[in-house]
Amino acid sequence: MTTEEVQEQSSDETAKSAPTTRSTPRKRAKPSAKSSAKASGDEAPKKRATSTRKKASGTQSSRAGGTRRATSRKAAAEQPAEQPAEPATVQAKTPPRMLSRYREDVAPTLTSEFSYTSAMQVPRLNKITLNIGLGEAETNAKAIENATRDLEMITGQHPVTTKARKSVAGFKVREGMVVGITVTLRGRRMYEFFDRLVSSALPRIRDFRGLSRESFDGRGNYSMGIREQVIFPEIDYNSIDRIRSLQLAIVTSAFTDREGLRLLDLMGMPFTRTAADEVAA
Repeated sequence: MTTEEVQEQSSDETAKSAPTTRSTPRKRAKPSAKSSAKASGDEAPKKRATSTRKKASGTQSSRAGGTRRATSRKAAAEQPAEQPAEPATVQAKTPPRMLSRYREDVAPTLTSEFSYTSAMQVPRLNKITLNIGLGEAETNAKAIENATRDLEMITGQHPVTTKARKSVAGFKVREGMVVGITVTLRGRRMYEFFDRLVSSALPRIRDFRGLSRESFDGRGNYSMGIREQVIFPEIDYNSIDRIRSLQLAIVTSAFTDREGLRLLDLMGMPFTRTAADEVAA
């Protein structure tokens, strides 16, 4: 045999001895019912063991929580009881001086003089109104601002503006134009302003000889005019732009002018003295 024949024969023997390969992949066999039952049987003890461990840990944690709560209760019981905090004392505001004077002196005097049967019949102050006319507002742009500042310093309350209700050609007034400012005082501010008016402002009027007794409106309300706002101590003469007059109205609960006059007289209003008063003095 030649060399080529020997090589061919050896190659054929090698091909026969090599294992044959399959072209299609081999399918995995499905687990049988017995194997699945066995696997589930193996997992059941594991689940039971896990649930048992969880219950045991939960029981231990609840016991620990109960122990902590009992300890906290015991510690709270051992601590001394806290004393209740004292309520904060609120200091009551002292009433204005003029209000105290009305309650202590004026009201009893009026009750005895006019023979009132009820305390509600005694006349009292209801409100005080101040207003300033601003006819110059059309030509002076800062008149409203300056007058508002002055009235606010006098009363301690911000005034409101009043506007014209209808147009008047003779006064060059158009509807809606600002014609003045006004302030209404009640309660504590009213009594404090009345005190400053009687004790400080009116005595500073030049050549003052007393207030007129004829300025009542027939129902116990009194009106008066003040020519200069500088009579009030709150106004600095060097800070004003011009002298302005203002109107003041004192509204009372009196039914007659006689009762209103007597009320204001007892509260310190400096009325002019009559011949009868001078004789009595």
